[in-house]
Amino acid sequence: MTGCQSFLNMPILQYSQEIRNAVLLIHGEKAHSCYFSRDAFAKLTGDNKKLMIIPGTVHTDLYDRTDIIPFDKITAFFQIYLK
Repeated sequence: MTGCQSFLNMPILQYSQEIRNAVLLIHGEKAHSCYFSRDAFAKLTGDNKKLMIIPGTVHTDLYDRTDIIPFDKITAFFQIYLK
């Protein structure tokens, strides 16, 4: 049996400022964990980062609701930063 107890004492955002690669965070505005993406984004450095908060959505809306997933913005981000 496994669990997530090993993460309890891990300062997961401690080294965020060391990430040099492009980062795209996508989160539902009404998701209970939206604060985490906002906090992570604030700790990232550089101009190759983007935070997309999708209005009126929760976490699971972004799994398969293709009508609300911003594929055009995701594609544009990858076209810029994945060369």
